[in-house]
Amino acid sequence: MTADGGNEVFPLARILLVEDDPGDVAYTLDEFAEHRLRNPVTVLGNGRDALHFLARRAPYQDAQTPDILLLDLNLPIVDGRVVLDQVMADPALAKLVVVVLTGSAVEERMLRDFGIPSAYFFRKPVDFAQLAGLIRSVEQFSIVVGRDRPPAGEQPDPA
Repeated sequence: MTADGGNEVFPLARILLVEDDPGDVAYTLDEFAEHRLRNPVTVLGNGRDALHFLARRAPYQDAQTPDILLLDLNLPIVDGRVVLDQVMADPALAKLVVVVLTGSAVEERMLRDFGIPSAYFFRKPVDFAQLAGLIRSVEQFSIVVGRDRPPAGEQPDPA
């Protein structure tokens, strides 16, 4: 709530998904669509492009800095661990919420050892409810789910 008693409106969280597996990308985007997520999502397929995007280097110089980074660790060209190290070392990205996407228990242990709270890494494929809960827990962002059409398999409410 705002000081005058109104409802405070947070901007939509901009999401950057860095994932090289087309199946995982498709699944994640399908989950977002099924849950009618309206937040803007940018998809990149390798670590070099992610670093260029985050640094706003060509061809991404006009890109808006994301609020949430969904980062696969096993990426081509530049490994996701290198991206994670550079993001964590860059003061300009201090407010970026990083969610690491992992495919194995070994990677999860490595993330725990690295000091990443377990709320910030997900086993692939991305679980929408887990991600939505994380986004909602970060107070300065909002996640907007459209109400204009029912989920797959449901009929519209006759009103």
